[in-house]
Amino acid sequence: MTDGRVRRVSGLLRWTTSLRLRLVAVFAVVALTAAVAVSGIAYWLNRDAVLTRAQNSALNDFSDSLQRNAALLPVEPTCISLNTAADKIGGPDTYQVVLIDTTPDNGQCAAASDRDRFSMDAVPESLQHAVNTVHKDGDYHLHWERISLRDHPYLVAGARINGNGPTGYMLKSLDAERKDLNSLAWSLGIATLLALIGAALLAQAAGSAVLRPVRRLGEAAQRLGEGHLDTRLKVTGTDELAEMSRTFNNAAESLESRVEELSAREAASRRFVADMSHELRTPLTAITAVTDVLEDEAETLDPMIAPAVRLVVSETRRLNELVETLMEVTRFDAGTAKLRVDEVDVADMIMACMDARAWVDSVELDAPRGVLANLDPRRLDVIMANLIGNALKHGGSPVRVSVRKERQVGRGSHEGHEGQLGQEGPYGQDGEEIVIAVSDHGPGIPEDVLPHVFDRFFKADASRARSEGSGLGLSIAMENAHIHGGDITAANGPDGGAVFTLRLPVRPTGADPAGEDEPRRGPAGVA
Repeated sequence: MTDGRVRRVSGLLRWTTSLRLRLVAVFAVVALTAAVAVSGIAYWLNRDAVLTRAQNSALNDFSDSLQRNAALLPVEPTCISLNTAADKIGGPDTYQVVLIDTTPDNGQCAAASDRDRFSMDAVPESLQHAVNTVHKDGDYHLHWERISLRDHPYLVAGARINGNGPTGYMLKSLDAERKDLNSLAWSLGIATLLALIGAALLAQAAGSAVLRPVRRLGEAAQRLGEGHLDTRLKVTGTDELAEMSRTFNNAAESLESRVEELSAREAASRRFVADMSHELRTPLTAITAVTDVLEDEAETLDPMIAPAVRLVVSETRRLNELVETLMEVTRFDAGTAKLRVDEVDVADMIMACMDARAWVDSVELDAPRGVLANLDPRRLDVIMANLIGNALKHGGSPVRVSVRKERQVGRGSHEGHEGQLGQEGPYGQDGEEIVIAVSDHGPGIPEDVLPHVFDRFFKADASRARSEGSGLGLSIAMENAHIHGGDITAANGPDGGAVFTLRLPVRPTGADPAGEDEPRRGPAGVA
């Protein structure tokens, strides 16, 4: 999946799960539910009113006309008389009628006002049975039903004239009422749609009003996270959003105050360490000179005194290295450490580092000559001295150092910036890097210790609190790698033992020309 497609999918997911969309959806659902409910109730009320009005009007007219015309017929009328009465009762523009009675020849005659549109075949049997049923009061009553003929609605009704009179049936079309109800349904549907659109617009407006402060709060939180501790929100009103803005401002103010307090303490601590280190250098210089003399004369001293002299010499050197390390730490913390690069042969530099510390016989070096890089020689010496010394002290023999040059692709610097081949970044324009791996055959590093090996003053074994190391060596090595734009990683090898991998750009950016930002020290020891 390409980066563009990933961004599109991510944007779509953010949009589909956004608060604005959910707010609009809730408004739309509520509005749609309310509109449908109101429209449905209005439709059924109007439908019942329209049909009841049309039905009552037709039934009343049929009943009156039936009484006026059919009740006057003689007993056992002729079919001609029934047809004449049917024509008078029904009409093409009102309703059709069928009159049924017994003729003088004891036959059954069914006279229809319009035989093509209405006959007894259209009258339900249930209605015929109800019409011919005598009620408890001894009379016949008017009955009706709504039916559908050829997909058209009709009202069919029937009644029998009391006293052995004829039976009449009526058929009235309800097409006009259906058209009116269809028009009403369309009108209610349009009103529902307009209500839905109005609800969506209202939700959009409400969402903008609600989400605008939330968006400002998010932007302010992002600025606060980027270190702009003076970020504040403008508070207007007394609602919940205003209260949220006040809470944010109070939290930001408290955080700013706390950070300023901690920064002041940290600055004071740095000044104390720097001042202490500077103050210690003068007496240490004198003590070191004395211990050098004592070391030269150790062979001629009383055998009872010689061990104490050697201990004083060893501890003085350790204290001297600790002071130099603290000075280096203060330069990194103060941001005054500078990179003085020169083109060096990496293999020669590692060999010189091991030779100065008499490690040549204890380390296997796999480094082809001719691997050139623009590096700070002194800082590379400090890094390698700490990595190799750490492997020799805490790992197992043999210790192996390998060097190779790789094309850097898709890996950022220690600050998380992405570097790609052919682009300017911490790895230089050519995108090449030097990879130096220092491995040993010891027990390895416990998994719970791996995330902390580069922390200052960290020691994996609490019983080593009074060991020769200060717990700053790997931290100093990491800082020196970072100032090159590189990084160091720690892991356990597949065959056991620890593996420290140093990655440095061939041409780091932002480096000063060859020179010294401070006096060159002697060979760096393991701290």
